[in-house]
Amino acid sequence: MYDMIIRAGRLGNGQLVDVAIKHGKIAALGALPESTEAKQTLTLGGQVHVSAGWIDGHTHCYPASPLYHDEPDKVGVASGVTTVIDAGSTGADDVDDFQRIAATCKTRVHALLNISRIGLLRQNELADPADIDPALAQAAIRRHPGFIVGIKARMSGSVVGESGLQPLRMAKQIQQANGNLPLMVHVGNTPPDLDEIVALLGEGDLLTHCFNGKPNRILTPAGELRLAVREAMRRGLLLDIGHGGASFSFEVAELAIAQGILPHTISSDIYCKNRIKGPVYSLAHVMSKFFAIGMTLEQVLACVTHQAADALRLPGKGRLEVGADADITLFEVSCGPTLFTDTEAGIRNGDRQLLPLAALVGGALVLTHYGKSHHAFCV
Repeated sequence: MYDMIIRAGRLGNGQLVDVAIKHGKIAALGALPESTEAKQTLTLGGQVHVSAGWIDGHTHCYPASPLYHDEPDKVGVASGVTTVIDAGSTGADDVDDFQRIAATCKTRVHALLNISRIGLLRQNELADPADIDPALAQAAIRRHPGFIVGIKARMSGSVVGESGLQPLRMAKQIQQANGNLPLMVHVGNTPPDLDEIVALLGEGDLLTHCFNGKPNRILTPAGELRLAVREAMRRGLLLDIGHGGASFSFEVAELAIAQGILPHTISSDIYCKNRIKGPVYSLAHVMSKFFAIGMTLEQVLACVTHQAADALRLPGKGRLEVGADADITLFEVSCGPTLFTDTEAGIRNGDRQLLPLAALVGGALVLTHYGKSHHAFCV
């Protein structure tokens, strides 16, 4: 007797699969006999897609943040996302409060600790060297080993002020002193220059806002990948989207993808303003933009499932396999004309859009806003 069976869900490659869940884990996969019993059955009839639970590796969902805030479940399970990573909203001073809030959520919530102790208390959190305290950061990481899964450094002129590359050098010290946790680095306007930033990055580091349209972007004026970025990628640097309200260009993305430079992870950089007013709206909406510029459904799903789980070292997540956590996203691929916008006033026409219907976290089902009014599956 299973707790739940999901019948005839369609995978990203088009195949149909049954998924059995017991005690919060995936217990069986494949074509299960009709006689197999479960306390609850979701009958998808091949009309609904099933994937490992979506992971949004760059959000801002600490509700008490004065700059960029939201509620974890609004950007999480209500949008079909089973795991959200807050990317640096909190530092050592306020991460304890965030952890208490996260523990009450239906969504799995983790944090990238801002290397500034004050987090996003103000826009230039790395301008004062006194706010970067490695000992406090290390103590916070040790207090919350399951909650804090990495660290975050925002390396743009408006953030670092006169500090230049020193905050990034300190971020690498904090990283190395704490088991080489994943380090996500934000890039924006100069200084410092992107070449100087990526020269300090390598294996397992994530460069977020990778397809931004600002002068300090990964492409040269001729549209080719910067040599310093190419070399960093050879060392293991990963590219993360981090769409946000000012950091995604269709033109840059198209030029990069045409050269075989695909993102490793697709993330939203979502918070209440760009969720409600756009251009982000949801992780699903950001994912859908990549159909319009040439990526396949399987490629897009990989960027929010196993590739995201591996990059952020989330064991048991990101894969539909026996023994993995029963974190699952159910969604439709809607066909029809759709207009997408980037953050540079660029527009692209698309013909497909992802519509999340439900999220299961540890086998617990939560319908999305769209799923509540939908009848694509029977319970």
